[in-house]
This record gives sequence, structure tokens and C-alpha cells, in this order.
Amino acid sequence: MRPDKAESAVVGAGLVGSLLSIFLARRGQRVTVYERRPDMRRESIAAGRSINLAISTRGLHALHLVGLEDEVLQRATPMQGRMMHSPTGELTFQRYGRDDSEYINSISRGDLNKILMNAAEKTGRVKIEFNHAVEDLSALDAPVIFGADGSGSAVRRALVVEPRFSNVESYLEHGYKELSIPPGPGGTHRLERNALHIWPRGTYMLIALPNFDGSFTCTLFLPFKGPVSFEAIKTGTDVSSFFAEHFADALPLIEGLEEQFFIHPTGHMVTVKCAPWNDGSRTLLLGDAAHAIVPFFGQGMNCGFEDCEVLGRVLDQHSDRAEAFSLFFASRKPNCDAIADMAVENFIEMRDKVADKHFLLAKAVEHILQEKFPDRYVPRYSLVTFSRVSYKFAYDAGVVQARILAELCHNLARPEDVDLQKAEQLINERLDQFRIEHADS
Repeated sequence: MRPDKAESAVVGAGLVGSLLSIFLARRGQRVTVYERRPDMRRESIAAGRSINLAISTRGLHALHLVGLEDEVLQRATPMQGRMMHSPTGELTFQRYGRDDSEYINSISRGDLNKILMNAAEKTGRVKIEFNHAVEDLSALDAPVIFGADGSGSAVRRALVVEPRFSNVESYLEHGYKELSIPPGPGGTHRLERNALHIWPRGTYMLIALPNFDGSFTCTLFLPFKGPVSFEAIKTGTDVSSFFAEHFADALPLIEGLEEQFFIHPTGHMVTVKCAPWNDGSRTLLLGDAAHAIVPFFGQGMNCGFEDCEVLGRVLDQHSDRAEAFSLFFASRKPNCDAIADMAVENFIEMRDKVADKHFLLAKAVEHILQEKFPDRYVPRYSLVTFSRVSYKFAYDAGVVQARILAELCHNLARPEDVDLQKAEQLINERLDQFRIEHADS
């Protein structure tokens, strides 16, 4: 091998591709990363398709392994829970974890991507080729190619023609539009800083995540078609009237709403489930290229970062690359399918249920169970967000928990009246048994 020849090619210098290149470089490999976009550190790239990121335990662990956790958290804003905005302006707060020690972190996608690219180049083993779209894998002069080029992956398209390759792309009937709330005087936040804000309205919603500089990145989720949809909003007056009717308390905060609405593109959301992720020992998909999910559990990036950590561990344990790739796929596939399904379920929860009295009752009861039985009742959300148990374990545990809550909340008027003796019995009989049966997850 020539001294200047890359040992690995990574397609995509986004979040997962950049982190992957660091993991590979730390294993002693020389890496060339091919990125179709210009260098965001030197050129302004238009906003509009970048839903803010919520980094949590899984993503932070992967960053910790490469020494970047502290640097990333310095640019992040903690979010302790959801702040719901009713149509008439009332606020309701729902905590994410059991107390203030459990929270997720809002961070700008661009800020995080720049940190990762800088760190990759500082290894001295990673070269990023910008403005370099990859259309033909045979043109890449490397013995192994990693596809980390997102939900529309060119690398995945190249694998689709392989025999027995399955590729299912499921699009939501909803799109999204990015908007922004500027900082207040002196860089202050004009909404509660340590919360993810949600305006749930049934079939549609608005969310807002805090940024480090005092601004908020807002995302409007609407059906593409129908009476309340992107299709139905045609003029600036339509935009203002729509927000005045449905998001009245947000309207005065979003400066230049009409201009933002029509300048920023309307994004689509897709779930990708494909198999296998490798073609022997030469090519491997990971991140959104392998398993794109919709953004409603805040786990897309966290899942992709976990891919990098798991792949690094598997490569260290198995010298045969084809075997390592196959084991990586077998390990990650059921977990990525599980978080994909949970993300779609959470979309329905966020837009439809967070203001529903029955849902709020069940959540209040769940919080009581978490306090009374802290080591035995850990809600699905906490398993996904604040632990590193497998996504499949979290999914299946959540099914058991939902049945327990349904029994406990039947004919219950107030959460504080929940029958704790019955709750402990159900936990003994169902959750404890579930944990025994899934002890290796």
C-alpha cells in the first residue's frame, strides 16, 4: 500500500461520518472522507433542513470515548423536560427524567458537525474532500468503504442492485419547516431556557429547542396535503393567520415569520429499513444511510453515534472484516428497527397525546412508580434516553409497562390514589420476570 493511499473511505462528512473517521483514525487507519457539500466551517450553508439535535447518554458515551464529550457539552443547553403550550397560552411542564440529574442537551447540528470535523483532521490521519459527490463506488481508491451519507445514501443505492438486498423507505405524510426565534436582549432566551417547547395541536405541532446563543430553533410539522397543511398555506397572510389562530404566543417571537416560511424549504421525513448493511468485507452502511428514523425520539444522531462505538468494538474483537461487518449488522439491526418504530410512536404522542387528560394521568402514575420503585420501574423513555440498554429491550419493556399502567389507571381519577400494592404485584409478576428473561440485553 502506498503511504498516501487511504485505508478507508467514508462517504459523508456529516455527524456520523465525521465521528466514524475519528474512531477509524484512533485504530491507526488513514481515512479519506468524501463530502458533497462545501466546508461549512468556511462557507455559509443555508439553513432550513436542520432539526436541532438532542444529545443524550448514548451519543455522549461515544463522544466520551474519543475525548469530545466535554467540548460538546460546553456548546449545549440542558433541557429538563417538555413545556407544552396550550391553544390559549397555558403552560404545562413534563419532566423527562426522575429529577434534575436526568436531562437531554440541545445543540446546533452545525456547531456539533464543526467540532467533529476539526477533531477528525487533528488526528493527522483524516482528510476531508469537500464538494466531492460520490456516484460510483468503483472510483474510490480504498479497500473498504463506509456509507455514512444520510437517508438518501448513494452508497445504499449502489447496494440496492445486489441480490437479496432489501430496502424499504417509509415516508411520513407530514413535512417540516424550520423557523427561528432570535435571542432576547443580551443573549437571553425569550422562552424557558431549559425545556423543549411543544405546541401540540392534534395532527400538527410546533416545537422549539434552545440554542447556546439565546435563540430557539423552531420546527413546524404539518401534513403535506389537506385542509390544515403546507399545501393550504399559499400567502404571507395565510402564514400569519395560521400562527395567530394556532400558535398565538409564538407568533410575536418569530421575527420575519412570513419571509422565513417561504425562504426555508419544506423537508420530508423517512424511515429506512434495509438489509444487509454490508456486501462482504468492502462496503458497510451505518447511521441514517442504514437506518434513518424520524426525529421524534431525539435518537437519530445518538443511534448513529452508538453505531460508531459498537463498530469500533467489533472491529477490535474480530480481525476478519467480513465477519466483523456481519456481526455488527446482526447486533444493530433489531435495535435500530426498534428505535425507528418508537420514533414514529413518539410523533403521535407529541402531537396528539401530551395534552390529553388520560395520557397525563398515566404519565403522572408512571412518575409515582418511578419514585416508589426506582430500581425496578424505569420508564421506556428513560431506558432509551438515560441508559445504554439495547433499544429492543427498551421497546419490549415499554410494552409491558403500558399494560401495567392501563390496569392501574382503569377507573382512576387522581394519580395519587393509585394502588401501590397492586402496582408492586404487577411489577413483581411482569417487569421482574421480563428482566430475568432479557438479562443479556
